[in-house]
Amino acid sequence: MEFTTQHFIALAPMLITTITTVVVMLAIAWKRNHSQTFLLSTIGLNLALLSILPALKVAPLAVTPLITIDQFACLYMAIMLVATLACVTLAHAYLGEGSKGYPGNREELYLLLLMSALGGLVLVSANHLAGLFIGLELLSVPVYGLVAYAFFNKRSLEAGIKYMVLSAAGSAFLLFGMALLYADAGSLSFDGIGKALASTGMPSLLAQLGLGMMLVGLAFKLSLVPFHLWTPDVYEGAPAPVAAFLATASKVAVFAVVVRLFMLSPAASSGVLSTVLAVIAVASILIGNLLALTQSNLKRLLGYSSIAHFGYLLIALIASKGLALEAMGVYLVTYVITSLGAFGVITLMSSPYAGRDADALYEYRGLFWRRPYLTAVLTVMMLSLAGIPLTAGFIGKFYIIATGVESQLWWLVGALVIGSAIGVYYYLRVMVTLYLVEPNLRRHDAPLKWEQRTGGVMLLAIALLAFVLGVYPQPLLEMVQQAGLQLIG
Repeated sequence: MEFTTQHFIALAPMLITTITTVVVMLAIAWKRNHSQTFLLSTIGLNLALLSILPALKVAPLAVTPLITIDQFACLYMAIMLVATLACVTLAHAYLGEGSKGYPGNREELYLLLLMSALGGLVLVSANHLAGLFIGLELLSVPVYGLVAYAFFNKRSLEAGIKYMVLSAAGSAFLLFGMALLYADAGSLSFDGIGKALASTGMPSLLAQLGLGMMLVGLAFKLSLVPFHLWTPDVYEGAPAPVAAFLATASKVAVFAVVVRLFMLSPAASSGVLSTVLAVIAVASILIGNLLALTQSNLKRLLGYSSIAHFGYLLIALIASKGLALEAMGVYLVTYVITSLGAFGVITLMSSPYAGRDADALYEYRGLFWRRPYLTAVLTVMMLSLAGIPLTAGFIGKFYIIATGVESQLWWLVGALVIGSAIGVYYYLRVMVTLYLVEPNLRRHDAPLKWEQRTGGVMLLAIALLAFVLGVYPQPLLEMVQQAGLQLIG
């Protein structure tokens, strides 16, 4: 095939991210400079984000047999890049400057984040099982290094090894599932698989087994029950900005490709597979929320809560009609904003790097009396995660409930309501802790004038966005509607 200017415009976000990665790598080889590496990474990611606007004008466009750039891909590429940009900004504050802060090489963290983000961009545009696998591996492999980046910390190394072993197991399931699906459908493209499954009416046993094994591999990455066991340990061991990346950009990219696969082959989500997904959704919602109840570590609490949130998202995936696409888009955007805000507070409390993160709940006791604005940010995030009205999280949860009701998935809606009720308890527990009387014992605290630094400004912007989207969600709803219409069309 011959490449035209349009193809290059469509690929611009990926190309700019690739060039940024190479430039950062060469800059590190030439001279180690933490601030310079951060600046180059930020400029590159901002340019990639801006390049989505011209890419939208040429969309939809099948750039290669593996990749399609359409409004759906552009929306999720934008979410990926914004999340990566936020994590890079948080990493700069976390690693610290000069002799104060992280004692090892700081620059490679940005390089690994950029490479992982590039994998995510490939993944959300994938229209072919080969594209899906390339994107997923490019997304996952740098994360092994990112999770174990604080190698002075035993927990960080343990988390890195756990994630690597289980991620490899997930990839093996995924590949075996792809092989079985190819054996039955005779095609690796999502369209081809969709047509082959639709022509037989009901997917054959081989196709269902293949899709089931692929689901196991992707459920590992999304940490859905019963493939969730790595989540709390990895979240706890990973450096705070990396845990933020893992909870947002990494999971959004995987969920986006699952949505594309299931929307282009509706037969894939029918029959036995639909029942399996429903069981996984209910188990993720209830187990995720119940386990979060017992946590006294904020990172582990957010890890278990993310299991429940992706259980909620599965309800819209199972419905896969009417409002479903819109609901998934809105929920993912609100989830990313709130998770970035929550992990952002943990990052600033742990900045600069001081051996271990400030993730124990007792370290947040009485934070309001020391850092009132930081407490306000975390309070908004907890309210949003709980789905309280006037926050972005409420809009997301409202859409998921509307989708469940529209498709008459009463058991799933019931599980969502019970899960949300449990969730309110432990989110409010975190909030109450912030306003209690300040104890004398404390190990960590956010730097003075944190709100005047890059990470602090970004965190305040996220908190404001979570509130604004809760009050006036119209622009977000229109954007998500457009992306969904093009994917179905």
